[in-house]
Amino acid sequence: MHSANEWRDRIGQIWADHYVATDRVFGGLTQVLLERLARIPGDTICDIGCGAGELSLALASARPHATVLGIDISPDMIAAARARAGDNPHVQFAVGDAARWTPAPAFRPDLLVSRHGVMFFDDPEAAFRHIGGVAAKAAHLVFSCFRSPEGNPWATESARILDIPRPADPYAAGPFAFAEEEHVRAILARAGWRQVTMDPVDFAMVGGVGSDSVDQALHFFTHIGPTAEALRDIADAGEKEALIQRLRQWIARFRSGDVVSFPAQAWIVSARWND
Repeated sequence: MHSANEWRDRIGQIWADHYVATDRVFGGLTQVLLERLARIPGDTICDIGCGAGELSLALASARPHATVLGIDISPDMIAAARARAGDNPHVQFAVGDAARWTPAPAFRPDLLVSRHGVMFFDDPEAAFRHIGGVAAKAAHLVFSCFRSPEGNPWATESARILDIPRPADPYAAGPFAFAEEEHVRAILARAGWRQVTMDPVDFAMVGGVGSDSVDQALHFFTHIGPTAEALRDIADAGEKEALIQRLRQWIARFRSGDVVSFPAQAWIVSARWND
């Protein structure tokens, strides 16, 4: 698991440099989130862990009357988001840790959203309590998170190839920290959120499109996420190359035509702040 300082520095820069690939990988899930959010009111919106801003920008486009603020711990990702936004007056981006963030007095979000940005809190209960404390009365919260590793072969099978062990603590901050439904419900309830719903969503993680789709997916796995970190720790060049070729062969199994896609499972979680 990356530290906050790593996200502020090296890891954040890598994700910012590859935001086109991450937008493609999570594009199907983003669409599901937007469809769900279309039914939920909110004119003052905060996107938690906004990354390079895809969800924030989509919300600003769908709700031109709204004020959208994306916050992220990584200065590099916020820089990428600001560049993408240009002079759009309806969306702003700020560097900040949502678990400790204090908004301007006039900004009291009535809708808080996140695409896979809330599983990395060191103390999720305290973080969600703090988020509720800076939100408007009866604010809505909607976020996505991964379900079990078993339903996400892009993670489990690639980890098996590189012999990456599972975390000793299944609830430790990381991609699958919120996989267990009752665990998430308990955190939100103790933090003061009510009317919690958790809907399972299956989606395709698109790793590559076009004649070089396998190469695109391989580039993603070798630059982003646990496989990339494991490869960086391998000093022997021959061993590293052999593992990369095994990854390539595995990725090719998920190619259909000119598309490489991996089955993935997530939760869409919604709740309201206890007023």
